[in-house]
Amino acid sequence: MKTLNTTIYNHDTDVDITHKINTMELDNWINHLKYIKKELVNLIGITSKDLKNKFNDDTVVERFQKKEGENETLLNALQKYATSRSNIIECEDMDCDMIYITEHESYRRSYLYHLDKYRRLKDEFFNKVQGKFTLLDAN
Repeated sequence: MKTLNTTIYNHDTDVDITHKINTMELDNWINHLKYIKKELVNLIGITSKDLKNKFNDDTVVERFQKKEGENETLLNALQKYATSRSNIIECEDMDCDMIYITEHESYRRSYLYHLDKYRRLKDEFFNKVQGKFTLLDAN
């Protein structure tokens, strides 16, 4: 895959700069989702083995597993989208550029929504864990 050159030059147009910034942002999203993928493997391992008996609740593991699938789906979509962005250099008019910019905004919303839901799930998990450990320490 030929990636878009992300070096910003003085002679770049506003649209060129937007495409370059979007490419950098997309790379960041993909790297973040790869990290979340590793983190979910660890969280699933912890909840399915070490903490399963303390929670008496299989939904924690199931929710992390569901999120793992959603993360993989979004990661695959963003990687496919990154490949398709190599055609940006072929754009010769503003309509073509706007298709890519609009598509990027759609992926941005999907990524931010996914990230928000994942953070909420993790916060809920850590609140439960903290509550369990606090209850255990109190006895």
